[in-house]
Amino acid sequence: MTDQADSSTPKPVGTRSVDDVDAETKQISSQILDIMAVKGKMSKSGPGVSTCEGAERGKLFLMRHPWSLTGASDAELMQAMTRLKEGLPKHGWKVVEYGPNSSKSKSLELTADHVEKKFAVKVEFWEKNSGGDINDPTLLVNVVSACYQVPEGEEVDRY
Repeated sequence: MTDQADSSTPKPVGTRSVDDVDAETKQISSQILDIMAVKGKMSKSGPGVSTCEGAERGKLFLMRHPWSLTGASDAELMQAMTRLKEGLPKHGWKVVEYGPNSSKSKSLELTADHVEKKFAVKVEFWEKNSGGDINDPTLLVNVVSACYQVPEGEEVDRY
């Protein structure tokens, strides 16, 4: 069943302030790091606001928090991926994809959705020097919220 009115306009899942979704995004990233239970060097980036695809800037938004963890060994990061696969469902996540991706290096990838919290996470494991590049073992994490509408009288004031 589709809405014929304007299917190109995204449908927000609710109304929330940017600060509220920002705080929850940080909390979710922290929970994912806790489940990984591995030491390493984390990137310094924080969550960022994006316009929902096809939406007018200022009213609808989603939050993205891309970050990475490097410095541990391939074996330690592989164990972290296993812990995520087994641990995320205990926290309300549904793992929807787990296995090698289509890249040249066939990097292990995990995608999970949290229906109740309306978030998704994608984690990619880059083994040391994978794909012909020189790199440390790395977990690339991208936490993304659903699309929200800002409360009446507010606008998204940061991107």
